[in-house]
Amino acid sequence: MYQFFVEPEQIQETEVIITGSDVNHIKNVLRMRAGEKVRISDNAGRDLYCEIGSIEGAQIILTIIKEAEGTEPSLKITLFQGLPKGDKMELVIQKAVELGVSEIIPVSMKNCVVKLDEKRAQAKQARWQAIAESAAKQSKRSIIPTVGMPMGFAQAVEYAKRLDWRILPYENQRGLAHTREVFGRIQKGSSVGIFIGPEGGYDSAEIALVKGDMEMVSLGNRILRTETAGLCALSMLMYEVED
Repeated sequence: MYQFFVEPEQIQETEVIITGSDVNHIKNVLRMRAGEKVRISDNAGRDLYCEIGSIEGAQIILTIIKEAEGTEPSLKITLFQGLPKGDKMELVIQKAVELGVSEIIPVSMKNCVVKLDEKRAQAKQARWQAIAESAAKQSKRSIIPTVGMPMGFAQAVEYAKRLDWRILPYENQRGLAHTREVFGRIQKGSSVGIFIGPEGGYDSAEIALVKGDMEMVSLGNRILRTETAGLCALSMLMYEVED
C-alpha cells in the first residue's frame, strides 16, 4: 500500500484532498485508479487508511476508511553525522529514516574530507530532505524526519545540549558491557543524540570538547565505516529500548 503525506488542513471529516506533485505521481506514475487503497499521514502523528474516491484535474479526493496505527518509535533520535565522502550521506539518510530517526544533522568536523560552501550546502540539504521524504513514504513513517543544514562540530555539540542523552560511539572505547548499561538506562520518550565521526575519525580536540558531557560507547571490537556506525548504533538502541 502506497503512503502519502498531507498537511493537517487537507484532512476533512470524511475526506482527504491530495494536491501538488503527488497528484501527478498517483495519476501518471503509479497509474492508480478510483477504489485503490492508500495510507495517509499528516506529519503530525495522525495516520489514516483511505480509498481513492475521485481524480479531478489538479486534486484527488480520498475517502477515509479508518484510523491507522502509528509507526513512530517512542525515542526522538537525532543523528549527528560527520560529513562523509561521495554519496554516502544519501545512504545514511535513507537507512536512518527507515530505522526511525527523527532528525539528521550533517556535521562538518576537522577530519571531514568534504567541505561545503553555503550554496552547495543548501543544494545538498534540499536533495537530502527529498531522500528523507521518499524513505519515510517507503517505510510507512508517520512523520518526515528533518535533515538540517550542515553545522560545525562545536555548534552541533551546543545544539545537542537540549537533548536528554548524548551518545558518542568512539573507536578507542572497548567492550559492549558499558554500551548495554548506557542504552539500558535510556527510557521511552527520551530524546537522544548520536554523534558519528567522519572517515578520518574524531580529532583529539573534538573528543576533549565533549569528554564528561557525552556518553562514549563502543559498537564492538571492529572498526566500522562512518556510513555503518550510525546505523549500527540506531539498531542497537532501538532493540534495547523499543517493544
